[in-house]
Amino acid sequence: MNYKILFFILFTGLFTNASFAQKSPSIAPDSLYKAIVKADSLLFNAFNNCDTLTYRKFIKDDLEFYHDLGGLAVGADIEMLSIKEMCARGNHIRRELIKSSLEVHPLKGYGAVEIGIHRFYHTNKGQKEKISGTYKFVQVWQLKDGLWKLARVISYGHDEMHSD
Repeated sequence: MNYKILFFILFTGLFTNASFAQKSPSIAPDSLYKAIVKADSLLFNAFNNCDTLTYRKFIKDDLEFYHDLGGLAVGADIEMLSIKEMCARGNHIRRELIKSSLEVHPLKGYGAVEIGIHRFYHTNKGQKEKISGTYKFVQVWQLKDGLWKLARVISYGHDEMHSD
């Protein structure tokens, strides 16, 4: 191969990569991943403990929650009603992220998308905790004024993935 052509290809590749790097989000990929893991952890710690005040802080007013079996629920009020009803039943539900499945990708000028698999457990009164199921999710997080809020959720695989 002609060395001039090879040099041109390499130079063009380096220039292209440098120009894309300048357009990337202001959060480094590692920092973004850690920020989303932290927000996810705080959100679901509140969920697991029926801490509705903390849970609400992570939910956008116009939240859209798409569930493959339950359909679409729009708005923080509907999500909060769902959580309060779940907690009032007295059956404990716990969500656990399968960390090895987690992907975090930047959404330029908005926030991030989180993709993964999580497992839910439930405990009925007087019984031991059992696996409810293992499901897939996509969550869109908005970063605004230094706060991460959940904007969109897609929860799916409820009819495909079953607990052991």
